[in-house]
Amino acid sequence: MSRYDVTIIGSGPGGYVAAIRCAQLGMKTALIEKYSTLGGTCLNVGCIPSKALLDSSEHFYNAAHTFKEHGIDIPAPKVNFSQMIKRKQGVVDQTTAGIDYLMKKNKIDVHTGHGAFVDRNTISITPAKGKATTIETDKVIIATGSKPISLPFAQIDKKRIISSTEALSLESLPKSMTIIGGGVIGLELGSVYARLGVKVSVFEYMDRLIPTMDKTLSKELEKSLKKIGMEFYLNHSVKDVKGTATSTTLTAEDKAGKKVTVKADYCLVAVGRRPYTDQLGLDKVGVKMDDRGRVETDEHLQTNVPGVYAIGDVVKGAMLAHKAEEEGIFVAEQLAGQKPHINYLLIPGVVYTWPEVAAVGYTEEQLKEKGIAYKVGSFPFKASGRARASMDTDGLVKVLADKETDEILGVHMIGPRTADMIAEAVVAMEFRASAEDIARMSHAHPTYTESFKEAALAATENRALHI
Repeated sequence: MSRYDVTIIGSGPGGYVAAIRCAQLGMKTALIEKYSTLGGTCLNVGCIPSKALLDSSEHFYNAAHTFKEHGIDIPAPKVNFSQMIKRKQGVVDQTTAGIDYLMKKNKIDVHTGHGAFVDRNTISITPAKGKATTIETDKVIIATGSKPISLPFAQIDKKRIISSTEALSLESLPKSMTIIGGGVIGLELGSVYARLGVKVSVFEYMDRLIPTMDKTLSKELEKSLKKIGMEFYLNHSVKDVKGTATSTTLTAEDKAGKKVTVKADYCLVAVGRRPYTDQLGLDKVGVKMDDRGRVETDEHLQTNVPGVYAIGDVVKGAMLAHKAEEEGIFVAEQLAGQKPHINYLLIPGVVYTWPEVAAVGYTEEQLKEKGIAYKVGSFPFKASGRARASMDTDGLVKVLADKETDEILGVHMIGPRTADMIAEAVVAMEFRASAEDIARMSHAHPTYTESFKEAALAATENRALHI
């Protein structure tokens, strides 16, 4: 029987990164993955394929709507949807193959099959075909990720009532789609299809889109997405979704009880995800779970069972690939006797619509709730020369700073390439920079990042220069 210093169950961004870091630190490492490809939800049916389709659909939308303004005359473009899906899969295949290479490079043993606890130091691995085997291990890291949530009145059948997984691999382009949930997944996939000419209707129970983010971003994003034809039913509670062989019918009510019924080719259920710990054998070793099905951990991400750790979507916190990665590194370095840290407040959130949405730190609503005195500086992209040059003038950058100390408490962006721009804010806040610090740093001209500097200037005595 093989014996390892550490075994990671699950090969998503948290799991495979934890495996690499453990191996780098000299531990004999095993990685167990249920499916035939590594990378988990993110690489196979999440982050990577969705970004591939987002980019493809944005290219099409620009060819159809903005090329003429740029002085590019072409015949009306057509969507080759099967090629779009094929290219997406190529990106996925190349990315997952890269993880295979990294496992070999770092001498990590990969076991394919469903991993489950036999006892604290013994893990069984059951392949899709054949007999189960077991390995022994000193430490275990649970990194099994999450699965889409279904609804009792909108049961996912993977045919017409679908999850994000099916939405990434439709065989043909639909004419219409309803989406339950105005969060990150629903809006990203909704924008993919809306750009390609699909009639997209989004139903959100709350009074705004992306309700966990700063309210300013919600308002700006709704305005932008309406421009590409998406329609929104906010403050609506979905009551029933029925699917047939060719269509779906969704019924919802607003707060006043007024009913609305929308028929569409597909209904995408995008109301969130649940921790995936099915048949993991946690009960056999006594690992505690909370009332939401998450694995309970201490400040070291160790469960109540010594030597058993959990990271990523199976523990509390935002379900983000980069959060899982940080936690994987955090646990690996602890096991090696180091003293790493994670500041969860400074893990950024991103929505890859266009314009992109990105944020880090406190929202304005959270600061009000906590009674923290703050000041605000904002700068619109319509005042940015670089944004005007690229015709990406929707959105703004908003900086929240402590009223007394000027320390940056939150940065909220919606606009072109803000998914990349937010890293500057994360760096600044990791080093507890003030708005004045950012305002006095030279930013290349013309760039989108100048808008961050201008928002910081606006937060310090309203000194923005270009508005």
